[in-house]
Amino acid sequence: MFERTAGSHVVELLKQWNVDHIYGMPGDSINELMEELRKVEIRFIQIRHEETGALAASAYSKLTGRIGVCLSIAGPGAIHLQNGLYDAKKDKTPMLAIVGQVTSSSVGTDTFQELKLESMFEDVSVYNRRVQNAEQLPDMLNQAVRAAYAEKGPALLVVSDNLFSTKIKREKEMTSPEYSVPHIRAAEEDLKEALKLLETAKKPVILAGKGAQDAPGEVLAFSERLKAPIIASLPAKGLIPDDHPNNLGQLGQLGTEPAEQAMKQADLVILAGTAYPYREYLPDKAPAIQIDLEPRVIGKYYPATVGVVGELGPALAWLTSKLGEKDPGFLNQFQEKRSAWHDKLRADIDKQTDMLQPQQVLGEIQHIMERDAVVSLDVGSITIWSAKYLQLTGQKLVLSSWLGTMGCGLPGAIAAKLAYPERQAIAIVGDGGFSMGMQDFVTAVKYELPMIIVVFNNQKLQLIEDEQKMAGNKPTNVELANIDFAAFAIACGGEGYTVKTRAELQDVLSKVKASKQPVVIDAYVEDISAVL
Repeated sequence: MFERTAGSHVVELLKQWNVDHIYGMPGDSINELMEELRKVEIRFIQIRHEETGALAASAYSKLTGRIGVCLSIAGPGAIHLQNGLYDAKKDKTPMLAIVGQVTSSSVGTDTFQELKLESMFEDVSVYNRRVQNAEQLPDMLNQAVRAAYAEKGPALLVVSDNLFSTKIKREKEMTSPEYSVPHIRAAEEDLKEALKLLETAKKPVILAGKGAQDAPGEVLAFSERLKAPIIASLPAKGLIPDDHPNNLGQLGQLGTEPAEQAMKQADLVILAGTAYPYREYLPDKAPAIQIDLEPRVIGKYYPATVGVVGELGPALAWLTSKLGEKDPGFLNQFQEKRSAWHDKLRADIDKQTDMLQPQQVLGEIQHIMERDAVVSLDVGSITIWSAKYLQLTGQKLVLSSWLGTMGCGLPGAIAAKLAYPERQAIAIVGDGGFSMGMQDFVTAVKYELPMIIVVFNNQKLQLIEDEQKMAGNKPTNVELANIDFAAFAIACGGEGYTVKTRAELQDVLSKVKASKQPVVIDAYVEDISAVL
């Protein structure tokens, strides 16, 4: 029999779950857990706002597949976590939030900073429990982490701080920090039905999503055998190299003309690891094969003719091995359209203008972007510019996909450097998105996380203005008061540069490429629309 604090069990179990860092801010309802964290080799990343911590934990999980962990106090701190938690829920990635609560003897008395946290987290969580006594805490932690992995979402543990310092006796362990990843193989009868559709299709199109992250090679081999163009959802950008001749780019508002044309002409759609939701960009009547691990998404946004539930890689490999020779005419036609489209993009990037334009900034970023870089993309008009003009050929992309929350760019870059310290991290942000959480640039400085943050500064919420115009309304309240982002970066202890010309941008990017400090480049760009 051995006796130790419940909090010491928690931190030891976190280490066994391969958690090496936690995002959070100390406070009165987690002080006892902070004392336990002080004693172990888990890095505590002190952020300036809990929203940053939650978004960074979500981004870390998206990048690595490992659980991202954040920590907050009760009341206000817990509320601030919600944005990052919903980001993890919507993008289906495992995350753990340990949330402090008032002392167990005060729960229910409406004391200072007490909230009914279990109710607040009910909608966002895959696991949501308040620990009633210290003996439960180690086993509930294991349950929470397993649930996060199994159900691909955020797990919540609400714990009164006094429980962390309570000593507990354990004669034997009741649970273990283990999770076994299931391998799901598609039913052969479903694959045979899919094969029938593939064999008769003359104009097949593959729409690949985030589910292709473990099977890019199989997607490409399938595309080449089927003689079918590939369209990637935005979260899948870069999984199939943008310079591959079969890759037509993205679809929809942020997509390419060849992708839209191919999809409208398709006589068969293969939805490969995606639950693409924008029905208006998909064919009116074409049959569809949908391959996904989640049975509940089959036919959810498009009427699938054949549903194949299983891992994408093995399913595509089976289909590729059974396919006969296909006519390359449709693919060749769109490879030519793709080539012409890319010529147009390059001309847009290379053209000479008085003011910097967004696509020109992306072209210059491209020149200094390393092959294994991590790109953290914020939300706004820069999302559309980047989808069209930024070519990823092996780099990792992280973004807030389904929630689409502004302010995710900086937390994503912080997570990128913690996940991959030796890789280049580049954040592409708008002035609106960056200013939502830019206080945590000082976090990057404090922990010496080199990164390049390029702010597209047009003093406007450009995408919102475009949406207002498209709705037939007069743009209102979209102008932003300007901030000297370079001066801000310097004040935080990092590097800051203001650029207004292409030559200035080239000089600065060349200079900061190898910088050992976090860098902000305040790039003044012309006020032009990404969609109109």
